[in-house]
Amino acid sequence: MHVRPFLRRLQASRSYGFVLLLVLTTFAFVAAAPDEQWARAVLVLLLVLTLGVALWTSAATGRLDIVATCLAAVGAAGAILELLTANANATGLLGLLDVLLIAATCGVIVFGIGDQHGVNFQSVLGALCIYLMIGLLYAFTYGAIAEFQSGPFFAQGTDGTPSLRLYFSVVSLATVGYGDYTAATDLGRTVAGSEGLLGQVYLVTVVAVIVSRLRPRTTRTNEQ
Repeated sequence: MHVRPFLRRLQASRSYGFVLLLVLTTFAFVAAAPDEQWARAVLVLLLVLTLGVALWTSAATGRLDIVATCLAAVGAAGAILELLTANANATGLLGLLDVLLIAATCGVIVFGIGDQHGVNFQSVLGALCIYLMIGLLYAFTYGAIAEFQSGPFFAQGTDGTPSLRLYFSVVSLATVGYGDYTAATDLGRTVAGSEGLLGQVYLVTVVAVIVSRLRPRTTRTNEQ
């Protein structure tokens, strides 16, 4: 009897604020959790949950919905596999799976922003989610490179921990350039350079355009 009102309230509660909260939780978890199997498994499940909430918020349908759902299922299976195996290649593949989950989540959010039919507060939250997830995506990419290549990822002689790689990713994305950690190989330096370039382009184009078009409804009405 009360199912329909509940579903309507649930429909109205869709907000990228929930996605942003999960992204920030993932940031905190990566920064605080140890580099152990259970932590990597929990991390995958967090990303699967984030993808699921992004799907719900964006109301994605069609092929995107199918691909994202399949990735979420593979991610859950990958989390279980990580708990059962202790292999560097398996860990590297799990890192690539993390990258795919984040990329799929970004794609879903882009779809949702485009479906807003205008710029609003949800568009800003979605754009912020994507920016933060770019930092996570590159952090996991660095981790995957570290697992697959023979030498250390950093020129300082270490592959680093997930927390350290996240720090390096955020510094690269923001183009701060402290220089305390640098990539050791051409591949690592190329990926880090692309992150810095993408971070700047994203801020001066996507975010700037969205914020510039976020104006009060009354202003737009008067202009018409």
